[in-house]
Amino acid sequence: MDIHTARRRTLYPEIKPYQTGMLEVGNGHSLYWELSGNPDGKPVVFLHGGPGGGSSPDHRRQFNPDKYKILVFDQRGCGKSTPYASLDHNTTWDLVEDIEKLRTQVSKVDKWQVFGGSWGSTLSLAYAETHPERVTELVLRGIFLFDQYEIDWMYKEGGASQVYPDKFAEFLAPIPEDERGDLVEAYRKRLTSDDKAEQLAAAQAWSKWEGDIVTLLPSPSTIEHFTAPGTAVAVARIENHYMANHGWLAQGQLLEGAKKLRGIPGVIVQGRHDTCTPPMAAWTLKQAWPEVELNIIPDAGHLFSEPGNLDALVRATDKFAD
Repeated sequence: MDIHTARRRTLYPEIKPYQTGMLEVGNGHSLYWELSGNPDGKPVVFLHGGPGGGSSPDHRRQFNPDKYKILVFDQRGCGKSTPYASLDHNTTWDLVEDIEKLRTQVSKVDKWQVFGGSWGSTLSLAYAETHPERVTELVLRGIFLFDQYEIDWMYKEGGASQVYPDKFAEFLAPIPEDERGDLVEAYRKRLTSDDKAEQLAAAQAWSKWEGDIVTLLPSPSTIEHFTAPGTAVAVARIENHYMANHGWLAQGQLLEGAKKLRGIPGVIVQGRHDTCTPPMAAWTLKQAWPEVELNIIPDAGHLFSEPGNLDALVRATDKFAD
């Protein structure tokens, strides 16, 4: 049956975690985590986007709760993890180590499915390429390989700015013209300012730009969520911190490391009209990892909650559950 004409899958019904807690991971960081679904089910870890985006109750609903043991957590500095919006000891490789600690100390499983979208896809790849023996499958959405062209697409003239020139003008507005040659650095200065008002204004402008481009159709509720002070500061500070440091990844590192994924089943869900993480990265990853199933969704942008993306993601988790 053609999945584009069949009835679309949607989120599973709301469920509450059966266990929650905080895990100390060192250097003052403590991670909020929750386990949902079936304690004896197929283990999966959900890696949220951002960096700094935090988790939501809907994230656990992408998995059949009767079949999956679902671990969702807030990465360093965001959501309910502490300290809030902290950039200290907050790198890709710190997070990879955190995932292993969660596997052994919280989920207490030998292997698990790794599921991540957007920045979560980057982190999933970094983790799977470091610990391939711990991964049963990968389910990825909105591939971001952290190559320079992807950073430039978002934060320089000539990429997403060509599709959303009016929104990009709003993104430029807080930055003086003589600093616009390097917007990541210009925003970094303001997002790390001791002036909390300046920090919040920069955070809301940074986050609004992302909120403007992540959906195929305009979504006022998405903008409201991205610009809420509690969300914007963590998202903007941590995301900018990662962009400024190139994700602590060498150019092409994740693509080169994809050879370590050979033999691991995987599904990529990629919106055709994703202007946050354009489809080229997913296509390139598919060439390096031929076994992965690539689904380019013709009527979707970036967010997991868009109907076409969500349908394909739930189909993927259902397939692997069975």
